[in-house]
Amino acid sequence: MKKALLALVVLSAFTMTSCKKDYTCSCKKIRTDASGNTSTDSDGTYTFKDSRPRAETRCNDQEGSGTDLLGDYSRECQI
Repeated sequence: MKKALLALVVLSAFTMTSCKKDYTCSCKKIRTDASGNTSTDSDGTYTFKDSRPRAETRCNDQEGSGTDLLGDYSRECQI
């Protein structure tokens, strides 16, 4: 009985820890001109060594919109 309980405790400890792996976040800029035409450009990649949910959150934090020399854009990122 003690061995079974010990095995259960060890197994529980392994399942409760999160695995940190390298996750690659790829971002792109999407621009729409005055005529409604869109263009998409790669806008960087990031590597996060974390658990999957945390890496996804960090990747989503890279998203946004703004304006630069070429005009308005939106930035989308995904793992």
